[in-house]
Amino acid sequence: MIASLIKIMLAVAAALLTGKLVSRLKLPSILGWLLAGMLVGPHGLRLMDSGILDALWYQNTIHVLECAVGLMIGTELVWSRIRKSGKAIMITTLTQSLGTFILVSAVFAVLFSINGISVYLAFVFGGIALATAPAPALSIVKEFKTDGPVTKTLIPMAALDDMVGVVVFFTTIAIVAGSISDQKLPAYMIAVVVLLPLAIGAAVGVPAGILLRGEHKKTVTLTILVGMILATAVIGFLCNTFLMPRPVLNFMLMGMAFSAVFSNMVSPERLEQIMNYFNPVLSFSMVLVILNLGAPLDYHLILGAGVYTAVYIGARACGKYFGARLGGRITKSPDTVRKYLGLTLLPHSGVSLVFTGIAVSVLSSAAPENAGIIQGTIAAAAVINEIIAVVAAKKGFELAGEFGNVKQTETGDQSLRGGGRIQ
Repeated sequence: MIASLIKIMLAVAAALLTGKLVSRLKLPSILGWLLAGMLVGPHGLRLMDSGILDALWYQNTIHVLECAVGLMIGTELVWSRIRKSGKAIMITTLTQSLGTFILVSAVFAVLFSINGISVYLAFVFGGIALATAPAPALSIVKEFKTDGPVTKTLIPMAALDDMVGVVVFFTTIAIVAGSISDQKLPAYMIAVVVLLPLAIGAAVGVPAGILLRGEHKKTVTLTILVGMILATAVIGFLCNTFLMPRPVLNFMLMGMAFSAVFSNMVSPERLEQIMNYFNPVLSFSMVLVILNLGAPLDYHLILGAGVYTAVYIGARACGKYFGARLGGRITKSPDTVRKYLGLTLLPHSGVSLVFTGIAVSVLSSAAPENAGIIQGTIAAAAVINEIIAVVAAKKGFELAGEFGNVKQTETGDQSLRGGGRIQ
């Protein structure tokens, strides 16, 4: 295990170095972290090989860090901030999520009908496509200190988008599994996968809010916060092990719910202080989560990508972009939200690979040829889309004019409501 820890720290160092080199090209550091992940992963130099990535202790560590990253979302869900725009965010979430599902499903239904492939597979593609991976866009928000209508819409939407994605995907895969597979998913899983992470996070968030409400020194504050994040993750591990048929609970949602609860229990000034203290931990968590996102991606698949991969990337991008644009028009959101929010919603790979793994396990016995189509298409798309999506997301914030808009605090330090730039 010590050797594995050394390899991981070397991989983190490689990611930070690559991120700095990429940032010199005026591109997001996250792109360097993703590329470093692919380089040191099992398909590259194997510094982080399958033995590490599949190890239970490593996966649990990543889940804890995902809880920590969830604080970037949850600390924005302060009721006094979102009550005016909550309706608009919910409508736009539905239009871009469901719009992506409908468009991708329709495009592949036509394509599969022409090629004599089972049409139900099109809806599995649509279910996988609608989810967004929030970490890449949040990393750009943090690195470039973005602020404005697009940023304010995106951050709470990241949580809602995950919930819609889980509901639609598990509903779709449950229907498909009940029709063609012996491996049926229990109906209760759809509600549980969405609600249980929120309940776990909220339950731990209440005592955290009570403890964090008062003024404490930095060390005490960090001890309480990190301890409560660990408690949230431990409950998640137990539920994944003993309540779920397979480990599918979203730990970032747990962290989001946990931090949303305590954020509404402390004063704005105290919340900013807490997040300033927590920023180094958050920065490290973000790097390792993104590194882990890139490690399983096989860059060799770029050369073997076929028509289905190109269609999937294009249809998903159109669904996200025009769905967000439609939502912005319906809710009369600012012009920058209508034009550029969709570009920030393109990152996808982490969620897509989790959903793909579930779909493949459900279809592998009853329809192995269809399982192969899903696996090959999404795996290649995950690599290509993530590179394109990170650049597009950064461009979206840039075109919206939201770079470097975070105001100076009274102490003169810059922060994103408590968070700073990842160094």
